[in-house]
Amino acid sequence: MGRDRALRVAVDVLLALLATAAGGGLELADRDVETKLIPAPTWAYVAAQVAAALMLLMRRQRPYTAALTIAGISLFAPAWAAVLVPYAVTAYGRGRRWRQWTVIGLLTVAFLAGASAWSIDDPFTAPTVILAAAVLGMYVRARRSLLAELTDRAERAERERLLLADQARAEERVRLAAEMHDVVTHRINLMVLQAGALRVTTTDPTARAAAEELRATGCQALTELRDLVGVLRGEDGHPRVDPVPDDTPELVRLVDDSRAVGLPVRLAEVGDPEGLSATVRRTLFRLVQESLTNVHKHAPGATATVSIEYGGRTVLVTVSNTPAGRSPDGALAAAGGGTGLAGLRHRVEVLGGTFAAGPTGSGGFTVNATLPVRVSTAVRS
Repeated sequence: MGRDRALRVAVDVLLALLATAAGGGLELADRDVETKLIPAPTWAYVAAQVAAALMLLMRRQRPYTAALTIAGISLFAPAWAAVLVPYAVTAYGRGRRWRQWTVIGLLTVAFLAGASAWSIDDPFTAPTVILAAAVLGMYVRARRSLLAELTDRAERAERERLLLADQARAEERVRLAAEMHDVVTHRINLMVLQAGALRVTTTDPTARAAAEELRATGCQALTELRDLVGVLRGEDGHPRVDPVPDDTPELVRLVDDSRAVGLPVRLAEVGDPEGLSATVRRTLFRLVQESLTNVHKHAPGATATVSIEYGGRTVLVTVSNTPAGRSPDGALAAAGGGTGLAGLRHRVEVLGGTFAAGPTGSGGFTVNATLPVRVSTAVRS
């Protein structure tokens, strides 16, 4: 854009210099005062030609002003610049077409009047050139309008193509969500039912406790699966809130479980979490759970801190850990798919939140997220 502007300025300056050289040269070549309309020194007529030529510098921004000024000068000293300014009037002038041709007509009449007073032998050559310049300006303006329209059509077609692609992706997400719901939910339901049957029939207290834990974990997995399917089925990219009562485990229990396996965790909560919707609550739980799991895998011997601030509209979550106290277990670290943080980012962003994660300067790691307190619309099961 800056290069185009510089080119336009260079062209205007070149035309002004050309008009100055041509008009001033004619005046210097004809020093006979008797052929002049007003007796005056030659330098005065040269100055008039220069003034008319300088008006060409503003032919793009104010074409009407430039044309009328050159017309006024041409009444007394037919300005060579008069043959160049009609192009600017039809190419850049705003308003109706009759206005442009009125200004061009005044310019032509003024030039003819001045040429007649100067007793020029062939006064009609310049008006012919003026008319040709005006027609050329109309052609350039029409071509510019056509190119702008074609460009706009191309951009609109590209936007429509992108919208169709987004719609196709959304429909594919809905199809995958339905398929995932049908296949995975069926298998998990079978597991939950078998765990419940084992809890009732077994006489071993340890087996009964394990069966109950397996059943509860399966129920939680079903709830989270339903939540994810609801997000995938959201319209216009907006997630849906699960109307099923929230049964997400408490963060305190999650932190206690990490402490029980040897990870020192400090939990700091500020504010009231009661206003959180079920979807946001489960996302918050999953965020802390995945972050602590990563600490277990990649930073054994470290100390973790979970800080949560419940606000009126947003929830600020920070999970950080110190550098690892010993080398991580290679097999355990490689057991994950490597998409945990990416999954968390997606889950947070579809709710309208923000997510950031990265190492700290001291060698630890920090996960920061901002979640809305509530999200709109209702889930479809």
